Amino acid sequence: MTQELVGAIVALICVALVYMGMAARVVKQYERGVLFRLGRVAGDVRPPGLTLILPFVDRLQKVNMQIVTLPIPAQEGITRDNVTVRVDAVVYFRVVDATSALVKVEDYKFAVSQMAQTSLRSIIGKSDLDDLLSNREKLNQGLELMIDSPAVGWGIQVDRVEIKDVSLPDTMKRSMARQAEADRERRARIINADAELQASKKLAEAAEQMSGTPAALQLRLLQTVMAVSAEKNSTLVLPIPVELLHFLERGNREPAPSGQSAARAEPVPLTPDGAEPDPREKVSDGEAGAVPGLRLAPPTGGPDLEQAPPVTAPNGDPAAHPGLRLDPPVGAPDLEPGLRHGAPDAGPGRRPDQ
Repeated sequence: MTQELVGAIVALICVALVYMGMAARVVKQYERGVLFRLGRVAGDVRPPGLTLILPFVDRLQKVNMQIVTLPIPAQEGITRDNVTVRVDAVVYFRVVDATSALVKVEDYKFAVSQMAQTSLRSIIGKSDLDDLLSNREKLNQGLELMIDSPAVGWGIQVDRVEIKDVSLPDTMKRSMARQAEADRERRARIINADAELQASKKLAEAAEQMSGTPAALQLRLLQTVMAVSAEKNSTLVLPIPVELLHFLERGNREPAPSGQSAARAEPVPLTPDGAEPDPREKVSDGEAGAVPGLRLAPPTGGPDLEQAPPVTAPNGDPAAHPGLRLDPPVGAPDLEPGLRHGAPDAGPGRRPDQ
């Protein structure tokens, strides 16, 4: 009798140990347990620690409450300014309601991944290339809002969304590189022009300061010569005194002497009837007339010109220009061939028989 009682107790203990092994469940600190009894959610979410269930009746489903890092595959799209790009991102989310994450969506990780890809394509189509490259913070906020809106009903909270990389075509990269290079060159030229302007102002002030003291200019010239001679080169420097240049400049500006002034031409008065006088007629003082319309007066203070006797043609008539004797230069053609042939009225280059 005693042996049977001991055997029963041992058997009961073994059954209890087996039952406890089948009914006991351990929920970790970063997990929550959802109990399904005969297919329905029973009770509240089980906290971390040891929990018991009914074997063959209950089923405990554990849900990870940690933040999940979900990479979004690279999505290719066309921006609003018609540029083809490939953009990939990463989503950080966590489960805040374990029951909803198990009941309302089949696989919450897959659902969040598909929603993130769709939202990323939408963001690419609504944005410009400059926004994707420089204004990513605003795009991240918009992408987070688009993913978080449907995920709230699934018991999911999206903590952060980051755009990782934006891949551009090679042609677009070269174009952007040329644009950046041109912009940097433009800024460099502006800086150089500003430096030249400031240097010119300082040089103007220095020149104004040196103009009052010519010795300062000489000292600056000597400093320049010393700077050039300090280098090991074959440059030959011949400094020219500034006073010599000023002397030459003053010599070029001095006027000619009054006794050597050129002869001035005075107009010949007209006859009472308004006609010009005959050049062959003699003037009132008995001298031969000058060139028609002009009278050459001797220069002021100059010597008197010797008046030549009137030139007459071979037939005794006065010449075309009385009062002047023109000797043609040696080797020059005849200016008045008519005088030699006896025809005073013959034009230049005409024979008397023409």
